[in-house]
Amino acid sequence: RVTLLELIMAKVSEKNPVTSEEMNVFMRHADFLAGCFQEKCEAVLKLTSATDAEDEEALVTIRLLDVLCEMTSSNKQLEHLQALPSLLETAIDTLRLTHLAGKQAVNIFTATHTMTGQEEISHPAVGFKSHLIRLIGNLCYKNKKNQDKV
Repeated sequence: RVTLLELIMAKVSEKNPVTSEEMNVFMRHADFLAGCFQEKCEAVLKLTSATDAEDEEALVTIRLLDVLCEMTSSNKQLEHLQALPSLLETAIDTLRLTHLAGKQAVNIFTATHTMTGQEEISHPAVGFKSHLIRLIGNLCYKNKKNQDKV
């Protein structure tokens, strides 16, 4: 699943113009991926315990968030994703939960708290909060209704 999401990410990230048929496929995929993210977003919180450091559902959710961030960076897909009713609320709630989880245990969600010395940051959840903030920002971009929700 992670590999499939990486392939989708590569396709979405391409700078080549897309046809209207490809855009329709992207929209259907965006709906599906947003739904998957909303269902699985709390799986990332399991990563705070050492026993679940390699939880597959959490890794898939992290990659889903990356793809959604990339999709909302494109104006063509942005408006479609901004109209999804609960994606913004899910992102905000997940951000609150990860912030609280980071305060209660070792904060694996931000790079500044996971660095000890000069070692490289390798935990898959590092940057999760910043990607949530990016998604929230993208969903609020030029959208007064979503801005008022936040």
